[in-house]
Amino acid sequence: MKDNKIKVLITDPISDAGISVLKNADISIVYNTDADKKELLNIVSEIDGWIIRSGTAIDEDLINSAKKLQVIGRAGVGVDNIDIPAATQKGIIVMNTPDVNTVSAAEHTIGIMLSLARNISIGNQRLNAGNWDRNNLIGTELRNKTIGIVGLGKIGREVMSRCLSFGMSVIGFDPYIADNIFSQDEVKLTDLDTLTRQSDFITVHVPKLESTDNLFDLERIKMMKSTAMLINVARGGIINEDDLALAVKQGIIAGAAIDVFVKEPIEKDHPFTSIDNILMTPHLGASTKEAKEGVSVTICELVRDYIIDNKLSSALNIPIADMNILKQIQPHLLLAEKMGIIQGQLAQGAIQKVKVNVQGLFDDIKPFMLSFIKGLLNDLIPERVNYINAEFLAKERGIIIEYGANNEDGSYTNLIYSCVVSGNVEKKLEGSVFDGNQLRLVNILGYDMDINPIGNLLFIKNEDVPGVIGKVGTLLGKNKINIGAYILSNTSEMDEAFAVIRLDAEVPSPIIQLLVDIPEIISVKQIIC
Repeated sequence: MKDNKIKVLITDPISDAGISVLKNADISIVYNTDADKKELLNIVSEIDGWIIRSGTAIDEDLINSAKKLQVIGRAGVGVDNIDIPAATQKGIIVMNTPDVNTVSAAEHTIGIMLSLARNISIGNQRLNAGNWDRNNLIGTELRNKTIGIVGLGKIGREVMSRCLSFGMSVIGFDPYIADNIFSQDEVKLTDLDTLTRQSDFITVHVPKLESTDNLFDLERIKMMKSTAMLINVARGGIINEDDLALAVKQGIIAGAAIDVFVKEPIEKDHPFTSIDNILMTPHLGASTKEAKEGVSVTICELVRDYIIDNKLSSALNIPIADMNILKQIQPHLLLAEKMGIIQGQLAQGAIQKVKVNVQGLFDDIKPFMLSFIKGLLNDLIPERVNYINAEFLAKERGIIIEYGANNEDGSYTNLIYSCVVSGNVEKKLEGSVFDGNQLRLVNILGYDMDINPIGNLLFIKNEDVPGVIGKVGTLLGKNKINIGAYILSNTSEMDEAFAVIRLDAEVPSPIIQLLVDIPEIISVKQIIC
């Protein structure tokens, strides 16, 4: 007799409390944390849900073999081990638990800051070595000190509230937060240089991006007070490790507390290991019983609710639950997300307003807006952005959102229009889907184009004079950067020309600067989509 019971596969360890959630819903559990890919290919054909942590990689082969699979649940934040495009194509929802570890990370930040300020770790080490070194371990109070918080997402705000309770003054830097979000009694928003110079403690809570890579290098660290301390519970690489080691050794700053590293686990000869005033923990920001149990219970509840009741309360890849409609509009949703990604890179500071209009698509316009916001915020904020939380996260940052349908006749059977206001400057994009699934940007910043929004692109505005293409091509060629396509705008205004160059690889910043230095070049912007 065929077993019609709902089956959920679990291939990484989760808490008993999470497993109980599934058992209490009369869901059959297939628990196998040792299966290799070959075994999994045989197992997945009959499962309805799949729960993993970081130890299981779900690729396209496994997804294609999972004929009944409805949902993949990641107990935790990172989903790099899941082929989300393949899952989306198959109509499989991917969920995670991005907010469960917020308090744990914030508390760890406070914990290592206190330990650093009061020499707790060093004191323990010296006592264990038989040394009563009280007079050389005089600490500093947090009260009346200034803490600079770089990144004011959920974790940054939790840190802020705890620092206020210590009687600290809080200053913050987050270029994607509107000025009116916080009261002056909570936090004073400022630029990064001012924060660096004025803070007694600095803690970073930003994602690891090109813009945040080595954000605190030796040059920036030298801007800090000699008594200041630097804390990182976010991502390795935001603080340059060699520069930090040198700065603490030479007394440029008083100390640091680091939970995350460029390479984990660290090597025995890591530069931090021989420095007393650098406190290290082995990536413990989310390592609490509460967080670990929380992610297990939360993901099991999400998977249960979707499989049994079609309740979609969290999803990384699907804005609507109707699979039939989804298949029809998926290319347009992807286009909207790509446009958001581009607009995020074009933004000049805090985003004030977003407008999305669609033409020739379905009556329900909101999924396209959500898809756009998801792309827009994805690399701008530390939180994982999905279709469920995108609108909330945008409004939380003071972004005004307008969206609707455009019923006017136009040149395209379908069109997505976006306008983003940042730094009081408007940036406009228009896109369309050709022949069912071919994504195109048809207008960029007021210039008519026909561009597939994929890969490494350069947006170049220049004086409309002869010789510019040759200069640009020669410079890129000399630096061994291959041009895949050089696409000129069909329109020109005010004696300016606009081009999009498709490249085989990302262009290093020094070469971008060489392009900017060409006399006829007005602006250069690298876009990675």
